[in-house]
Formats: sequence, structure tokens, C-alpha cells
Amino acid sequence: MNTILKSFLSVILFTIITAGIYQCTRKQVSLNTTNKKPNIIYILADDLGYGELGCYGQQKIETPNIDALAANGIRFTNHYSGSPVCAPSRCVLLTGKHTGHAHIRGNDEWAERGDTIDYAMVVNNPNLEGQQPLLPLSEEPTIGSLLQSAGYKTGIVGKWGLGAPLSDGIPNNRGFDFFYGYNCQRQAHTYYPKYLWRNKGKVWLDNELVVPHTKLDEDADPYNEASYAKYRLKEYAPVLMYQEALHFIRENKGQPFFLYYASPIPHVPLQAPKQWVDYYVKKYGDEEPYQGEMKYFPCRYPRATYAAMISYLDEQVGGLVAELKKLGIYENTLIIFSSDNGPTCVGGVQPQWFNSGGLFKSEWGWGKATVHEGGIRVPMIAQWPGKIEAGSETSLISAFYDVLPTICELTGIKVPAGVDGISFLPVLFGKEQQKHNFLYWEFPGRSGQQAVRMGKWKAIRMNILQGNLDIKLFDLENDIQEQHNVAGQNPEIVEQIKTIMEKQHIPSTIERFKMKYLGD
Repeated sequence: MNTILKSFLSVILFTIITAGIYQCTRKQVSLNTTNKKPNIIYILADDLGYGELGCYGQQKIETPNIDALAANGIRFTNHYSGSPVCAPSRCVLLTGKHTGHAHIRGNDEWAERGDTIDYAMVVNNPNLEGQQPLLPLSEEPTIGSLLQSAGYKTGIVGKWGLGAPLSDGIPNNRGFDFFYGYNCQRQAHTYYPKYLWRNKGKVWLDNELVVPHTKLDEDADPYNEASYAKYRLKEYAPVLMYQEALHFIRENKGQPFFLYYASPIPHVPLQAPKQWVDYYVKKYGDEEPYQGEMKYFPCRYPRATYAAMISYLDEQVGGLVAELKKLGIYENTLIIFSSDNGPTCVGGVQPQWFNSGGLFKSEWGWGKATVHEGGIRVPMIAQWPGKIEAGSETSLISAFYDVLPTICELTGIKVPAGVDGISFLPVLFGKEQQKHNFLYWEFPGRSGQQAVRMGKWKAIRMNILQGNLDIKLFDLENDIQEQHNVAGQNPEIVEQIKTIMEKQHIPSTIERFKMKYLGD
């Protein structure tokens, strides 16, 4: 064999061996990456209706980035919030307990502290700010504290509403290493606040104090956009919170992290970035102004502004995904998107015009603050590249209290005792899924309500505080809008559900949440 041929064969042999070593190394890196704990981002919109995303049928509001999550992941069609209003829904999410067992079952401004409704007073007196706190972690762990125990860095950016600033219920005492945003949900009634909180301290913003529900000046022309200038100030809270969320991701890119991004959007008031408002004014054309008749702030273009808020949140979702890709951690991040309850119809919001409830009624008495489908059935999307089948869909009946056990199963954490949820991790991976026998809700607001979802059946009690214990029953397979009470034709189902309602309600230890006709 001549020298040239020997050299040629040697080069080929070297190339083959080197390639083999490279492939083995590459495979090992891939396995190591697979074995790393995944990052988890849970994005929670505020008052976003089931039908307000393109991937759930919305026609007038553009949400391409959230739609992309669904296209690249799984879309849930039978997912429910923890409650029809903010604070208890978030309590259910974080603790895995439904509202018959949860500590927080309604919104409570803790009025025994003083005048908690006076916005200007609260700004300067943190003793008046915030809502009832979650139980201490020694009594009730949260998703955050459980993940901390598994080596995760945890952060919440957005709206808290589960423990006042000077109570022990602040996020840093309930499982979160980092917090930035609104502590108090009433302070979130303006998107241009005087301050936000970073951990335990106030961050003052360059905004004038404009108290929520301030009306237009008496001599103002409601059709002149300049009349609304005082409601558009310098520092827009959602922009600041988005920047903090990006910073949290960048800071923790080298370790597993959990980001609970609790956006206040699209909860009223109607305030949105001008470029998005202008976009929708051009798209929708002129419209009648909202002059503050149903509280919050007046708005020159209420429809355009509401759509602008949702599209801006969608823009943020796209930015978070882009940042994950830029940092090289996109493939190892599970993203979940949902909403804390159904849409409102106050503050200038027009849910019927947008078909905000989608399949469900969402006007007054049917959306937010009610246990009807429009108040508690919400969009839910999960995306994890390479793990969750792109473009998949599930009709699994699930709820917020399933999120905690799902995250526990994903990360190898033992589920705490007393949790009501069932992990939906198998359905994310296309496997057989254990199902709930029923879902349960109770809500002491709006005269007292209970609800049960059991297969195709949906049962509701209303006006419990007035002594009404009658149960209405709806067949959701044939009556998705809950228009036909079939309790009389199905007495055995009603009896089953009555027993569930009795067994699932444990008397609340908080006076405001008690319902005496349920035995409290």
C-alpha cells in the first residue's frame, strides 16, 4: 500500500472515530439536558374570558403569540379557574385546594383595619393596603415553597392579593424568593400607580395620584381624546413588570426557576399603550366613549382600548418566548397560560360585542363573580417543545387545584396532604389520565353560590345567604349556556350533587366567608 493511500485511509479512520466521539458526546449532552429540571413559567391573565383568544375563537382581538403557544402545545377545552373572582382563585392555584377547603374564599379588603376603600389614604398608609393572607407555610405549603424545597428559584411578577404588605402574608413569606408588582388588588385599579412593591419595599413611580373612579372634568368634551390625558401618565405598570420578568429569567437562566407571571391585564380600568389603542381605533373605527358610568376610569375608545390591553399582553408572551430562545433555555421550559376567572362587564368592557365568553354567556350575572360557565371556565394552554405534542387538544375536565400536583409530579415532589387536585401531567404527554369524579366551587360573594361539575352535569346553587338551597341542574352536552334547568327530571343526580356539596364544604375560619345556611 503506497504512502498516499495510507495517509488517505488514516484521515478517513480519524474522521470516523472523531465523528463517533462527537456523536457520543452530543448524545450525552442531550441526555444531560433532558435530565435537567425544567423551568416553569405560569402566566395568569386577569379577567380574560374563555373566548378572548384567537385559538379559542376570538375574531376581533389579535393574539398571535398566545395562539402560537397553542399551536406548539396543548389546548384545554374543559379547564376551570379556582373561583369566579381574583383572590380565592389565586389561593386555589397556589395551594391545590378548592374553595370548600381553601383558606381564602372571596375578596376581602380586611375593613376592620380602617378605611381600606379610600385609595388616597391607602397610598400613604400600608396598614390599610392588601387582602387577607394565605395561611403560613407550616400549615399550608404553596407551589412556590414546594419548588423552593426542590432547588428552584421562585418569583412572582404582577398582582398578589393574598396578604397585605405589613402582614406575614407577603409573597416572600409564602414561597417566593422575588416579588415585583401590586401587593393589593385594589391598588391595581390603575395601571399608572404611585408605586409598586419590590419584595418588602415600595418602589415609587413618576406618576401623579389619580384616584380610581375619577370622572371627566365637568367641562370636558367626551369626544375629544385630549379630555382623557389625565388617565395616561408616565410609567405604565405592565411595562415595568414585564421588564422585571425578563430580568428574573436572565438572572436565573443557569438554574431551574419558577416564574409566576400574574399579569393584571385585562382587568379594568381601560388603559393601554397608545400604539395598540391607535391600531384598534384604525381597525374598528370611531366608537362611543365610556364616561365612567360603571366605575373605573373614563375612556375615549373603550373597545379599542380593551383589545389593545389583550394584544399588549400577547406581545409580552411573545417577548418572553423570544427571551427563552435567546438564552438557550426554551426547550427546557414548560409554559402554562390561563386566566383567573371569566370576563367582567363593568368599567366600559363590552363582553357581548367581543363574544368574550365564547361558547358561554358572559354578560352581567353570567360572567365574572358567578359560578356559571362564563365565570369559571377559562382558557388553558401548555407548551413544552419536544415533550408536549404540538397542536394537540384535550377535553379533560380540570381546574386550578390540579396545577400544584401536576408540578409536584413533574419535579418529583411529594404532594402535600389535603390537596384536592389530580396531576394532569399524563395528559400533557399524551398518556392515560386519572379523572375527577367531580369539581367543586363555593363563593360567598354575590349572595352566596355553590357549583359542581360532574361529567356532563353542572349544578348550581345561588342566593345561599338568603336561605336558598335549591339546586339547578344543567346538561352541558346539550345546554352549554345553562338555560334549561333539568333538576326535576333528574332527582337522583340532584341528590348525588347535594351530598357532594354537603361533604365538600368545611366551615370557613374567616367571618366574611361564612355561609350560615351551609352550617357555618
